[in-house]
Amino acid sequence: MIKNFISYLIILILVLISVAFFTLLERKVLSYMQIRKGPNKVGLMGLLQPISDALKLFTKEILTLENWNLIPFLLSPLIGMMIALLLWILYPQLFHFMDMKWGLLFFLCCSSISVYPIIIAGWSSNSKYALLGAYRGVAQTISYEVSFSLILFSILLITSTFNLKNILLFQHYSLLFLPLFPLILMWLVSCLAETNRTPFDFTEGESELVSGFNVEYMSTSFALIFMAEYANILFISLLTSILFLGPYLLFFKTTLIAFFFLWVRSTFPRYRYDKLMNLAWKSFLPFTLNFLFFSFILKSMLHIY
Repeated sequence: MIKNFISYLIILILVLISVAFFTLLERKVLSYMQIRKGPNKVGLMGLLQPISDALKLFTKEILTLENWNLIPFLLSPLIGMMIALLLWILYPQLFHFMDMKWGLLFFLCCSSISVYPIIIAGWSSNSKYALLGAYRGVAQTISYEVSFSLILFSILLITSTFNLKNILLFQHYSLLFLPLFPLILMWLVSCLAETNRTPFDFTEGESELVSGFNVEYMSTSFALIFMAEYANILFISLLTSILFLGPYLLFFKTTLIAFFFLWVRSTFPRYRYDKLMNLAWKSFLPFTLNFLFFSFILKSMLHIY
């Protein structure tokens, strides 16, 4: 029990360090893609910039709002951060840890709960812009949960396991990326929508909603919201590597997929909201449902051979 707790604590510390330097990577990638330098003053080539940003955010004053609901307002970023860190229990380590038999089911439960901090944050701010951003976030998360689940069902049908380690072992000789290539494309788009990232960042639409659901947040609360977002991005990148790209060079492949999130942000403009919903319900849903039959045929062929 103590060994498991220490292992999880080490993972959390490493995740928090990764989140800090992932923000620096994002700013560097965006700056070089826009032909500018980016952060390069604090420390060697700007390497200490995340520490400087953290000190600035965590030492800022929290102002009192006129119409806020105090307890939900302060608790929602904390709940979001807890859910994001709880997902890292599923990290498939080589040494013994919490080897969850129903790992993917646990992931679906946590990702479904992650809409609650957004809606609580929007409602408790008592701002119409924050509430509209929260409504958008809940609607798009629920919409893409459906395609998320159906893509996972296809993988579960082939591998016959919910355990992430067993899914990795299944891909020792053949990667699921090859037979399920159309699914990985839809999975990546769904990941962008699920994590509220560009071009689907409708919860934070600056052009329409000032700053979206987090418009009234500041200081530590603001930092926690974005730490949760980046921790989710890193976990989704890891999960994509596990589900589709096999056990070898896992760190490299996770970094590559995390870079994909940044590349998309620097390349695509914000999508239109009605088109996002049409994409979820009229394109992804029928295709993933039909692909389940293909997965069933593939599983039958594997049994024969």
